[in-house]
Amino acid sequence: MLKQIKTIVLASALISTQSYGINEPLKDKSSATLDKSKSKSKSKSKSKSTYARFIPERKDDFAWENDLIAFRAYGPAARSGAENSGVDCWLKRVDYPIINLWYKRHSEQKISYHKDNGEGLDNYHVGSSAGCGGTALWINNERHALEAFTQWKILSKSKGKTIFALTYENTINNNKYKEVKKVTIELGKRLYKAESTFYVNDEVAINLPIAVGLTTHDEKGVSDWNDKAGWLSVWEKLDDSYLGTAVIIAPENIKSMVIVSSEGQKDKGHALLVTKTNTQGKVTYYSGYGWEKAGDIQTQETWHKYLTDFEAVFE
Repeated sequence: MLKQIKTIVLASALISTQSYGINEPLKDKSSATLDKSKSKSKSKSKSKSTYARFIPERKDDFAWENDLIAFRAYGPAARSGAENSGVDCWLKRVDYPIINLWYKRHSEQKISYHKDNGEGLDNYHVGSSAGCGGTALWINNERHALEAFTQWKILSKSKGKTIFALTYENTINNNKYKEVKKVTIELGKRLYKAESTFYVNDEVAINLPIAVGLTTHDEKGVSDWNDKAGWLSVWEKLDDSYLGTAVIIAPENIKSMVIVSSEGQKDKGHALLVTKTNTQGKVTYYSGYGWEKAGDIQTQETWHKYLTDFEAVFE
């Protein structure tokens, strides 16, 4: 078990992966509005599928899911609020898509997705934290997030796999930073894959320290990690059930594992894997969750075994 201390330095390396670049302006909101006829057909069929879309009707969220997990990121309308590049977990316990159903019920029927009506709920607080797999610059032993995303793009979509990209930007210490995060979600996997390319002042950022994090909800969650498998986990009780979140990075690319104590400051508590961008400015990792109420992940030990056995691919 890890102690709640400020920093634990364990290993260092550089990442070796492929690069990419995406830069699409934020699309017209009307093009992303829910197609009611398609939603009705899909909800009736109850078929398994990956899915992702921009949510202009809910403060520019971007949400994605498969048959086991669901998430959302915060967009342009959230840049003036507490949220930044953190990732929110939508805890689902059905294998059919719920994103459109939950947003539609919330907006049209006033049925809150913060309450479990049989399919799951969003009771996972993110705020200004990394949430589940959010990234940040690691400067002077502190997280510096790149704010909520400014651009989005669907790269490919099918029942079995959906790929999209989110662009994050922020000016820190008079330097303009940008992250282009390509996310892949596939059926049957409890973790999504993220391939992030970082830029500083419009140049590829080489050897840039990056913290990939999990909120501990200010020490309510218990952190643990496996240096050989490269995973970091937080196990916590949310309401009446347990949730395990995780991040996986190629073990040779982990510079340090860091536990940040909240010190009484809301959303400050984190478990972090610190790495560095490679010569292409890239960091690759996996992140996701296992929820007790969904059935398969019932204990912390089961969650740890899933992470150890997970076949992560780092090009």
